Amino acid sequence: MVVIMPSSKAIIGQYTLKVQITKGSKATTYKLGTFVLLFNTWCADDDVFLDDEPKRQEYVMNDYGFVYQGNQNWISPCPWNFGQFEDDIIDISLRLLDKNLNYLQDAFKDLSHRNNPVYVSRVVCAMINSNDDNGVLQGNWGEDYSNGVSPSAWNGSTAILRKWFKKDCEPVKYGQCWVFAAVMCTVMRSLGIPTRVVTNFDSAHDTNNNLIIDEYYDPTGKKLEKESHDSIWNFHVWCECWMARKDLPPGYGGWQVLDPTPQETSNGIYCCGPASVRAIKEGELHLHHDGPFVFSMVNADCVTWTIYGTKKEKYFCDPHTIGRRISTKSVGTDDREDITHTYKYDEGTIEERKVFQKALQRLSRRSIKMSSNGSPYSPISNGFSPNDVFNGVSPERVQLPGREQPNRPLSDANLFLKFKLTESPQLGQTINLALLSVNLLSVAKTLKLSFSAQTLKHKGKPGVQFWKDSKYIDMGPKEEKWLLLQIPYSQYGKYLEDNSLIRVAAVGEQNVTWEKVLVEKDINLAMPQIMINPLGSARLTKPCRVQLTFTNPLSEDVSDCLLVIEGSGLLKSQMKIIVDTMKAKERSVLEFEVVPYKVGLKQLQVNFSSNKFQVIKGYRTIVVNN
Repeated sequence: MVVIMPSSKAIIGQYTLKVQITKGSKATTYKLGTFVLLFNTWCADDDVFLDDEPKRQEYVMNDYGFVYQGNQNWISPCPWNFGQFEDDIIDISLRLLDKNLNYLQDAFKDLSHRNNPVYVSRVVCAMINSNDDNGVLQGNWGEDYSNGVSPSAWNGSTAILRKWFKKDCEPVKYGQCWVFAAVMCTVMRSLGIPTRVVTNFDSAHDTNNNLIIDEYYDPTGKKLEKESHDSIWNFHVWCECWMARKDLPPGYGGWQVLDPTPQETSNGIYCCGPASVRAIKEGELHLHHDGPFVFSMVNADCVTWTIYGTKKEKYFCDPHTIGRRISTKSVGTDDREDITHTYKYDEGTIEERKVFQKALQRLSRRSIKMSSNGSPYSPISNGFSPNDVFNGVSPERVQLPGREQPNRPLSDANLFLKFKLTESPQLGQTINLALLSVNLLSVAKTLKLSFSAQTLKHKGKPGVQFWKDSKYIDMGPKEEKWLLLQIPYSQYGKYLEDNSLIRVAAVGEQNVTWEKVLVEKDINLAMPQIMINPLGSARLTKPCRVQLTFTNPLSEDVSDCLLVIEGSGLLKSQMKIIVDTMKAKERSVLEFEVVPYKVGLKQLQVNFSSNKFQVIKGYRTIVVNN
């Protein structure tokens, strides 16, 4: 028996172990085999040491989890098969390291840095997307996935990584943010680095680096795309990795943001991070890497503009919209954990505004430095400075939009509007909405209401406006009125994106002060459940029957019905079951067999798709005994 004790600073990767036997002047070398050296979160001297056994089990050893989707008022857990301990995944992860641009340009230099989790995580982050290299995934935020796989159809990382590896490192089609992040989580866990997937709701993409997101609407409440390159994603997903940061001042180690979704370049490469979560909370944007971009995702201010022909009018500034209910899977349970407090101080507090001001100052110094180097940069957008939030527009006087909440008028506002769903809408059903209008004046007035509904793409870009209407209502002094609205499936169904997200907006204008108020609501359509029932106990290497019950939620026939099933420790590879056609509202029951090959808690994931929808998912946690 040979025992090897590698240094905590040793380079990770595959090693060949040899023994040399010398007899006199003759030496013979024998190859004993190969082994893989990983980062070690159990070693106190390792840069990824995490002194918490339940967290080590969750963030390194757990091979399944959830990616949270939806919107901040309707959070949906999407099951995901990480599968980092499948037999071939570590080989694929090491191959990924050897395909990065640094290795191809100078292999020795690249290898010499592979004992540094900051370096390795940055390399992996760049290699998950294919924008600069033969990375794992090609992004697609359009509508045509015909020559690949819709991002919503993936259940796990193993099928993606294997496809990339088997096709000689050709990028897999297609991914969006949650797929990029979940695949990165698999690779990082396979290398021994504690990693978790994090979802940020109402996540900003600040394209001009000024911590301000500009949104534009026409007078009917329709969101306009061409006016601004900024966007607010209904949710965005990235990774957090646990590591020491010896390149930063003390106290900024721990969880680090790494975002593999290709949004902006960092030192010329599409990657983001690692950025210290604590540095983001404290507004220390000068610390490496990509602090300004990450800060804007969770704590930018949003300015809404109304376009009247060629005229542009600043409507309101909202410092509270961006970065809400930041979520990850809880340790040891299937519950959701809210970690918003780790990224920023509570909205509306003095501490949060002080940090925002500090971030602006850090950004301003950075822009001056860039300008002195010949790189023009302006922190002012469209005539609005973030300092306006402090100069005459205090947080208490900033008007909030109705993004899942009513507008909060300024102190001199005379009109109040609020949307409310009368019931939670499901895919295929009529959307029933109620609008509350409140006349805050002591005189009667006539109110003109303009309505708009349009689909929203995942990146926050507006889709087709499929419904608009207008109504006039008379209101007495201090009167409240409810107005019922209906949008049938026949009106919205054919325009839905994969995320089944709809934004409804109303613009109210009254004839006394001619004040206008905008209120909007994002609606996620719920999906029917897939029932997964094991028919008996699951035992190692013994066949176990599983029953699936699923329903076509639409009042019309659907075709090309397909079930994709996977789960590490339960199925060696994806199982696909073709159902073909289902009639309107049809309920179907079928059975299939799994043969568990690993003991412990395992998760079975199921995706049900058709020519009309892609995103009906189900999961079941199964205990496998010996």
